[in-house]
Amino acid sequence: MNVTALDWGIIAAFFIISLLIGLFTAKSAGSSAKEFFLSGRNMPWWLLGVSMVATTFSADTPNLVTDIVRKNGVAGNWAWWAFLLTGMLTVFVYAKLWRRSEATTDLEFYEMRYSGKGAAFLRAFRAIYLGVFFNVVIMATVSLAAIKIGGVMLGLSPVQTLLIASIVTVVYSSLGGLKGVLLTDFFQFFIAMIGSFGAAYFILDLPEIGSLGNLLSHEVVATKLDFLPNFNDPNVYIPLFIMPIAIQWWATWYPGAEPGGGGYIAQRMLSAKDEKNAIGATLFFNIAHYALRPWPWILIALASLVIFPNISDLQTAFPHIPADKLGDDLAYPAMLTYLPTGLIGIVLASLIAAVMSTLSTHLNWGSSYIVNDFYLRFVKPEATDKQLVAVGRISTVALMALSAVLALALSSALDAFNILLQIGAGTGLIFILRWFWWRINAYTEISAMAISFVVAIFFEVINPKVNWILIPENQAYLKLVYSVSITTVGWLLVTFLTAPEKDEVLLSFYRKVTPAAFGWKKVLDRYPAEKQDQGALPKELGLMLTGTVMVYAALFSTGFFIYGNMVGGAIAAVIALVGGGIIIKAWKNLH
Repeated sequence: MNVTALDWGIIAAFFIISLLIGLFTAKSAGSSAKEFFLSGRNMPWWLLGVSMVATTFSADTPNLVTDIVRKNGVAGNWAWWAFLLTGMLTVFVYAKLWRRSEATTDLEFYEMRYSGKGAAFLRAFRAIYLGVFFNVVIMATVSLAAIKIGGVMLGLSPVQTLLIASIVTVVYSSLGGLKGVLLTDFFQFFIAMIGSFGAAYFILDLPEIGSLGNLLSHEVVATKLDFLPNFNDPNVYIPLFIMPIAIQWWATWYPGAEPGGGGYIAQRMLSAKDEKNAIGATLFFNIAHYALRPWPWILIALASLVIFPNISDLQTAFPHIPADKLGDDLAYPAMLTYLPTGLIGIVLASLIAAVMSTLSTHLNWGSSYIVNDFYLRFVKPEATDKQLVAVGRISTVALMALSAVLALALSSALDAFNILLQIGAGTGLIFILRWFWWRINAYTEISAMAISFVVAIFFEVINPKVNWILIPENQAYLKLVYSVSITTVGWLLVTFLTAPEKDEVLLSFYRKVTPAAFGWKKVLDRYPAEKQDQGALPKELGLMLTGTVMVYAALFSTGFFIYGNMVGGAIAAVIALVGGGIIIKAWKNLH
């Protein structure tokens, strides 16, 4: 594609600003580990919320959405839309609990809620498992998207793309810490939004498309437009809608959509000024992530079905792309090659922003686990702040290098998404209940991790070869059902067969975070002096449902208007506004 001096100038300006932000925040970030990983625990909701949105606006996200839409239509997006339920549960139930814990990372939770060797093992193991291995896989999928974008739009080799993306990201992430990440995320968010909306607007005006109306009436596209799948075919509606809504959102663990909050979402909540700002940040994130961003990606994905109806068309158009990198997700960057001078520079900068914002967050988050939950806790408890920051910067570079190597071996963002869901299947319910049910212990979590991993390996690696459990090709969702069932039964058995945590540990945790007392009653009844505060959980669950309806209404209101259904759009918009009014009033009343 024709990238002019103007486009390169826009991209260069973006890189320079990102680096300057890292340099600007380097001094304060290097002053202490708390500054490097939590920005002094004094961040406002709007900055944290935008950072969460920027992080999840990864370069692989529009590729993933394109892959989904081309294969399963707009309704296929329920695979990730269903995680809104998890998000709203985090907003109204868990955000304040995380902030009250005053932990440095969410892994500190283990030695607050549990005790002994089991708690220590959990913290150490998950620091390496999540902070290194799992985190590297996530960053590799992001880097894979960068490889495809660089190859299609700039003709770069995979190695060239990774070198360019990695060096700048590592520099400002390692220098500026979380504050540098937050500020660059804020800048990158607006670049990314301008790029995606601008690209969608121009692509709809391409001669091959003609207009929005022409696109929606095209014979290939018209069958892909429904918000809900075909309920006459169980092989369609069960995997695309029933499974995500009924099981996936609460039963699986996925970064950015962890049941009960966790990972870099918890890191943002822990760095908030107070509980109100933690709630506001996660609320803004869920509104923007699910209601504001999807439609430009969806429209470009639908347009790609007109211009590149088959993967073979992509292969013909881009013969230099390696065969193992060809897939439906390649259609998104392929469509962007049609953009004009100037807009190409903005869109390329927006895609680079999407890559860098996600990588920088994962680098800082993974590094925080390595430093706080492994090095400081188990290797060198007497380490100074200067040493901790140094280890954090070294681990940042190492994580980026590992993810770049893995990215060269991956082929599809959707494949990676499905594998990650399978590995975490059945563990999500623990993350929801452990705050509210005293009986859960460290061995509950250890067993769930082990069982879910073994079951995932069985269904993804062993069973396809030996076929001990027949799973028809059109019923692959049964793997998730089996995995969740086996893992849940397993950890429940372990929970009741092992001893509960000691009362002093449970009481210490309860006093610190003050969750609703109903699940703690058996312990609290032994200590009459303890206040059994039932909390506002019923109200919080009501707000969760209200928030969910509000965001879905806003999402589909936009869709109805795009489809030309003015009445449906207006009705959905009114529902969204009413829900928003209720939510804003409840948030403002928080103290």
